[in-house]
Amino acid sequence: MSKDRTTHPLEVLLSVRQGAGSLRSQLERELRGAVRSGRLPAGTAVPSTRALAGQLGVSRGVVVEAYDQLVAEGYLLARQGSATRVAETAAAAKAAPSAEQAPQWLRYDFRPGVPALDTFPRTAWLASLRKTLTQVPHAALGYGEPRGLPTLREALAAHLGRVRGVAANPERVLICSGFAQGLGLVCRTLRRGGASRLAMEDPSHPGQRAEVAHAGLEPVPVAVDQRGLRVDLLVEGPTDAVLVGPAHQFPTGAVLAPERRASLIEWAQRHDAVVIEDDYDAEYRYDREPIGALQGLAPERVIYAGSASKTLAPGLRLGWLVLPAWLIDAVAEEKSLDDLASPVLEQLAFADLLAQGGVDRHLRRNRAVYRARRDALVAALAAHLPQVTVGGIAAGLHAVAELPAETDEAAVVAAAREQSVGVYGMTDYRFPGSLGPAALVLGYGGLGERAIQAGVRLLAVAVSRS
Repeated sequence: MSKDRTTHPLEVLLSVRQGAGSLRSQLERELRGAVRSGRLPAGTAVPSTRALAGQLGVSRGVVVEAYDQLVAEGYLLARQGSATRVAETAAAAKAAPSAEQAPQWLRYDFRPGVPALDTFPRTAWLASLRKTLTQVPHAALGYGEPRGLPTLREALAAHLGRVRGVAANPERVLICSGFAQGLGLVCRTLRRGGASRLAMEDPSHPGQRAEVAHAGLEPVPVAVDQRGLRVDLLVEGPTDAVLVGPAHQFPTGAVLAPERRASLIEWAQRHDAVVIEDDYDAEYRYDREPIGALQGLAPERVIYAGSASKTLAPGLRLGWLVLPAWLIDAVAEEKSLDDLASPVLEQLAFADLLAQGGVDRHLRRNRAVYRARRDALVAALAAHLPQVTVGGIAAGLHAVAELPAETDEAAVVAAAREQSVGVYGMTDYRFPGSLGPAALVLGYGGLGERAIQAGVRLLAVAVSRS
């Protein structure tokens, strides 16, 4: 080992000759700081005295004396015949996060938008990834195309046309890093083209509102009712685009009514505007027939956006846009400026999984898993909180539990956290100043049936105490 450390010395970013004091004291301060900050974690081997002296351009004696001092202070551990390492006890010297900084651990977290990560098709994904690594030519490992690899764009166009009724020419498909990046790319492109206002459903995801505002567009709230977006309210003020979830609105779960779908397309054509279709949760339906994508009605007016975050896992960061012909080049340019292109291997593996039917099989299995979890939540609420009204359960990975009138929503959320149960108030999803009945948005995708039942029992205790 000692020969290997001499031949291939470790490197540590340290600076001397830039502060007050002797070289030895400066080196001691640098090493202490590296240990305390965690740059040198406990157990890490530090460079040999000879190697570090050469790296810093100081005498070996300076390094030996600095190491001896830090060994005496307990920061380093030196043993005969072994490399000098950061002492295990030095880890305790790092400042612990304050109570305000430390995230609260929740035993039962009904956070919406979390899929069943434990059902990720590891075997099928590994097979596709292994196949990709075996067959991909070296040239394909260079910088990819901003629009995405043709192999994946073709596979997605076929898949989306078959299962969602999307008019998806592969030339109009763009691969991105999840829905969030796709939305940002579209908004920045529209802003460059002169757009200034984008209508959004109220309530909606606050993260999407932040993305829209960050791109330089003004988010304009438009109310949602049981039949989806109130398209009639769009005429009240000039807007350049609208973001809508027609198949399963988040968080209400409403489906955009057929006459409103037609009215929305008519509005976009009349005002020379575009519709951004968030196909959120469209893959998971339980008590209704599938609803085709809005984009299929007007491919030149509707931007279709989807991702693998709920179908497979958010950590893959795979998303896609199906764009009008007049917009694809501008959005591709924005993608190139943003990150050049999406990762190649993940694209190829996903394309193979689509082509082999792995995504379809995974969706069929997960629909059964999520239906059982949905049913467990509805049954538990009926048993322990019969006073709430449950909605938005025909599809998706969450339900809305409307609380009785005069209930303090914030107090219920706080009381639930005292029981180590994470629930989320509808107020969090409304635009500032927007009012509505007290309700909880309860995600069940990431919780097993027993955990759902136990969590609802504790939620009932919290409601009774709030």
